[in-house]
Amino acid sequence: MQSATAKWYDRRDSVFVEFCVEDSRDVEVKFDKSKLDFSCVGGVDTVKYHNEVDLFEAIDPNESKHKRTDRTVFCCLRKAESGKSWPRLTKDKTKLNWLSVDFNNWKDWEDDSDEELSSYDRFSEMMNNMGGEDDLPDMDGADDEDSADSDDEKMPDLE
Repeated sequence: MQSATAKWYDRRDSVFVEFCVEDSRDVEVKFDKSKLDFSCVGGVDTVKYHNEVDLFEAIDPNESKHKRTDRTVFCCLRKAESGKSWPRLTKDKTKLNWLSVDFNNWKDWEDDSDEELSSYDRFSEMMNNMGGEDDLPDMDGADDEDSADSDDEKMPDLE
């Protein structure tokens, strides 16, 4: 048995763990208050995978869920104490070679308030406030095809 590769990221109410196993079968995910136990058979070689994680903080096992796709098994661990950041997934500080941070989904939510707009929303709002095409100044016939600049010359034909 070997460990499945996994990525994780933190949110205000939950922690997400994605086990990267293609064509998984016989998936078993057990949520305990302080532990996550994952096992399955996967791939064309029918490799048996097993991961056991002692979690950094407590979770609510009844509210935690998992979903299997063709390429991954995605787990949503509901935090027992919402609003508390997890600096790591595991209780111990030891580095697990099969576990990495999912930086594509990572967000520093501690500094954000719920009422505050995200950077993208603020940017979109600013662009909308700047006005649209109707507010553009008249370019004095810049799009007229009949107008010619003084430096426009007829180009010679290609041979």
